[in-house]
Amino acid sequence: MNYTNPVIKGFYPDPSVCFANGKFYLVCSSFQYFPGVPLFESSDLVNWTQIGYVLTRKNQVMLEKINSSGGVFAPTIRFNNGRFYMVTTNDTTHQNFYVYTDDIYGEWSDPIYVDQGGIDPSLYFEDGKCYFMSNGCDDQGINGITQCEIEIETGRKLSPSRSIWQGTGGRYLESPHLYRINGTYYLMAAEGGTEYGHMITYARSNSVWGPFEAYPHNPVLTNRNKAPYVIQGIGHGDLICNQNGSWFILCLGFRQMHMWRPYHQLGREVFLTPVTFHEDGWFTAGLDGTTDASYEIPGDFVQQEKKFYTFENTSWNIDWCHLRHPHMENYELSDHRAILHGTDVTLDMVDSPTFVALRQRDFDLELECSVTLDDSFASRNGTLQASSNEKVPSEAGITFYITENEHYDLALRQSSDCCEAILRLNIGGIKHVQNSVSLTGNQAKLIVRSNAFSHNFYVSDGGQETYLGTGDTKYLSTEVAEGFTGVMIGLYAVSGTGCFEQFSCQYK
Repeated sequence: MNYTNPVIKGFYPDPSVCFANGKFYLVCSSFQYFPGVPLFESSDLVNWTQIGYVLTRKNQVMLEKINSSGGVFAPTIRFNNGRFYMVTTNDTTHQNFYVYTDDIYGEWSDPIYVDQGGIDPSLYFEDGKCYFMSNGCDDQGINGITQCEIEIETGRKLSPSRSIWQGTGGRYLESPHLYRINGTYYLMAAEGGTEYGHMITYARSNSVWGPFEAYPHNPVLTNRNKAPYVIQGIGHGDLICNQNGSWFILCLGFRQMHMWRPYHQLGREVFLTPVTFHEDGWFTAGLDGTTDASYEIPGDFVQQEKKFYTFENTSWNIDWCHLRHPHMENYELSDHRAILHGTDVTLDMVDSPTFVALRQRDFDLELECSVTLDDSFASRNGTLQASSNEKVPSEAGITFYITENEHYDLALRQSSDCCEAILRLNIGGIKHVQNSVSLTGNQAKLIVRSNAFSHNFYVSDGGQETYLGTGDTKYLSTEVAEGFTGVMIGLYAVSGTGCFEQFSCQYK
């Protein structure tokens, strides 16, 4: 059967995968968003269904006032003796920790911390022992992939941290994972940085502690020299075997908006690449060491893709998420509407505004939502003041958001004598209301029509549609905004209350 990459679209970077009880389970980075660490399930490695999140309680992860692209980095999921483990880094607090559960559909434990530095931690279980690895320095100050044995019940180190491989010379050696296959230990990692030079490399050994011999033809997988080509940034992967004995790498990559325009705004996504083991024990990936847009593989499956998102066919607890730790008393979320009570925290602040969002999953889309603005919430909860001691204008709308400094907002705003629809473009330090139009009341339909190069914004008031302007997508790209996330389609409110109804997002 044929499948098309990416197998999970949108901002779901740093995938890690394990197999348990006849199913595959996958986790991804979440950075400053909460709940943390999206959790997916699959029967065939191609069709993935998000079943929840791993970090669902405030005490599991510190996200208070962290910058964009801080917080939860590069998780690893593993299954051992009937128990699932997810290990990750909070890069803001510089702590490596893991949580566990015996029920993949239930709650996960409180965090257990490991006294080893670096990022991108991983676990390897063998013969009743657990090995913890990350990048960074070992106890002697040697850089590389660093490993120690730990007591899994407590996280206590049972051995010194020891550098076991220094990679192949690429910058930012990271994403280590250890496997034992046919009696040989394989150590896979990423190098080159999670941009256009990204690559997967590996080495092998007869011992869990090495020494490790690098694959002679590293990198085993990269798209760094496959240009012009829209799939770039391939790297940071996990090796997995399916039920038929076929091997694959699930890794991150991104899609440029066009082969001649090196910008990507959807974030780093999940790609699937076939792997072949050879008689000499080394393995290769893809047809030529690169990840292609599609593959023909054995299996009886049909790749499914969801193209239409509404309040009715999404789950607030699974498909949607918040910026940092949300104040849930400000949210009234139901099957047919969202009522958001705004505070004086805006989207520009390193804080938790009243904001709930889906990931943008493709370039071409049409979005519509009816919004009603009510500024009475501010008055009945006391005057909400901005840092300038001026009252924050009531506002509610839709945002295409990548960082505090880069987002496009289409909203209803209460002016001195009427309600108006505005388009505000936020790029770097420039925050500019591109256009505004007075409304006949405090309700209107907000409309966005997007393609790879632009977001086009409209408002419909009493059936009369007005074009407000365009925002170039490249200014919401990682190349401009920087960081490790992708564009989120958010509903938000500031100061007043926004009632959102008839939400639909249709991908073409």
